[in-house]
Amino acid sequence: MRTFAIGKIPLFVRNDNFATYLDNAKVALPSIGYSIMNISILKKLGFSDKHAKVYLALLRLGPSSVRSLAAESELNRGTTYDSLKWLQEKGLITFYKQDTKQHFVAEPPAKLNTLLREQQEELSRTNDELTQFVSELDALHHSGEARPVARYYGPDELHKILEDILVVTEASEEKTYRVYSTEGIREHLYKDFQTFSDVRVARGIEVKVIAIGDGGELRGLDERKWLSHKDHSGAPGMDLHNPSPTYIMIYSGKTAYISLDQHDNAMGVVIENVGISEMQQLVFDELWNTLA
Repeated sequence: MRTFAIGKIPLFVRNDNFATYLDNAKVALPSIGYSIMNISILKKLGFSDKHAKVYLALLRLGPSSVRSLAAESELNRGTTYDSLKWLQEKGLITFYKQDTKQHFVAEPPAKLNTLLREQQEELSRTNDELTQFVSELDALHHSGEARPVARYYGPDELHKILEDILVVTEASEEKTYRVYSTEGIREHLYKDFQTFSDVRVARGIEVKVIAIGDGGELRGLDERKWLSHKDHSGAPGMDLHNPSPTYIMIYSGKTAYISLDQHDNAMGVVIENVGISEMQQLVFDELWNTLA
């Protein structure tokens, strides 16, 4: 049995049989203990524990006052009323007044199916709105590209820089990255990715290397030039035979710096900024063209 309108006594109930109606309603449902009932399905529909307590109590008791429901649910009246208000907004209960007091009545539990359908429809609308919203967020995200983003990597994370170089460069139009290299870094940089050069070649990625000081070898799809002492003999404070161990790797939109700290631990930082990357590439290419 169900009511026809919020705030009205069911039409089939007359004044002379109202008490009988209440008594029958209270025993219409089996006594189901809240503590032993699995309410997880209700929580998936948005019920809180307190909402579920009040809802099940109302189903169990039948038409009830706030006071009765609070006692049955072991909640205070304010909390019980808040739950009743939520249940009413969801269309799961109605109420009527008798002697200025409100009595609440549960709609048939099949109403939960209606609640589920409404939530599914709302999620569908949200999905459509989210698609547009994500596009707007992407535009906002890219508008901040002028601000450099720096990411730091410890000794055991340097392989992530190499992986990023492969992914980003392979997706770029040029498929080439640039490197300033010195001795003393290679063993640290490639420690956890020793097949890097083989993977790079397999993916068709080229590299140009300006080696500062001695050392270095060709591995395929690479070009190497050396910045010797005689090229910059007048540069103050520079020892090109024993340079500070450092790698600078320039690739699409990013520049990676790898060096050793005072304890000889390799550390890396990647600066993500198109302007910085393009400027580094320009300087590299100008220097490259001056070397034999």
